[in-house]
Amino acid sequence: MQAGHSNANDTASPWSRHVLTAVAGSVLAVGCASASAQEATYPEDPVEFIVPWGPGGGSDILMRLVSNHIEDHLGQPLPVINMPGVSGTVGLADLAERPNDGYTVGQIHDGFLVSHHTGLTPLNWDDFEPVGSITASPQYLTVNPDKGWETMQDFVDYASENPGEVRFGVTLGGVPHLHAAMIAEAEDLDFRFVGFEGTGERIRALVGGHIDAAMGDIASSNQFVENGDLSFLAVGHTERMAQTPDVPTMMELGYEDLQLSILRGLIAPKGTSEDRIDVLAAALEATSNDEDFVRAVNNSGAEVQFMGPDEFRAHLERLNATVERLAGQLQQ
Repeated sequence: MQAGHSNANDTASPWSRHVLTAVAGSVLAVGCASASAQEATYPEDPVEFIVPWGPGGGSDILMRLVSNHIEDHLGQPLPVINMPGVSGTVGLADLAERPNDGYTVGQIHDGFLVSHHTGLTPLNWDDFEPVGSITASPQYLTVNPDKGWETMQDFVDYASENPGEVRFGVTLGGVPHLHAAMIAEAEDLDFRFVGFEGTGERIRALVGGHIDAAMGDIASSNQFVENGDLSFLAVGHTERMAQTPDVPTMMELGYEDLQLSILRGLIAPKGTSEDRIDVLAAALEATSNDEDFVRAVNNSGAEVQFMGPDEFRAHLERLNATVERLAGQLQQ
């Protein structure tokens, strides 16, 4: 009679099978512990920070403040890599191609969503993983005082009674254009939009009386307001600004949806692990509570506004819906 083939597991004693199971479990535990240790030590190297704008601009200045203060909380440097071009889209296109290992992040603000919906880039915010917001530059409805408008209601009444006559300076297809379109939508107004390349050029035109209104901020406009050359009618922030305590917020004037602020935050390549996003977000939150950082941001004319990954994601979803709704006006 031919002997059958036997299986080692079939002939092993119960004690042997117990030993094998224990050894296998130990190997699995060691592997898991090793993976956990790797996560616990993240980041082990500097994390590159792509800022998709050139040196010296608002994004560059504020994000370098983040870079200068976050190392104590992250445990590694966050060196800024400037990649300007095509309204901030070139740098973020590069970010989208980077490995999703947590060692590259980028900066995003409202303008990137505008660029997507006006056809400048096929990428949108949801092609990345939100890490968190960190600074806000509240925007003011700024006017030439020669028009005699002392309140936002004065401005709205005039624009309503004289459709198409208010010359509103914007960066065509940019965030200032979006904010002006949001004001127009809120009161069904018709502005005559006048395009300028940047904030400085736009504000100088307002001072000179070449336009009637524009969106300004503390850094670009407050000195002119203090000199009496311009007037702030309202600010699109959640609360009154310490630098301009007499200027009401648009929310307190009844415009709940007019939170007009350039919110800057961090994003990572799609698929970056939640654990690593959480490490980055925790470091960002700790930085937001750093008194030296807060002081430096305020001195630059901006505010610290931290949102974690979930809250920042919800903000971007709401903003995206608004930009999508107004995209037709921004392409005119």
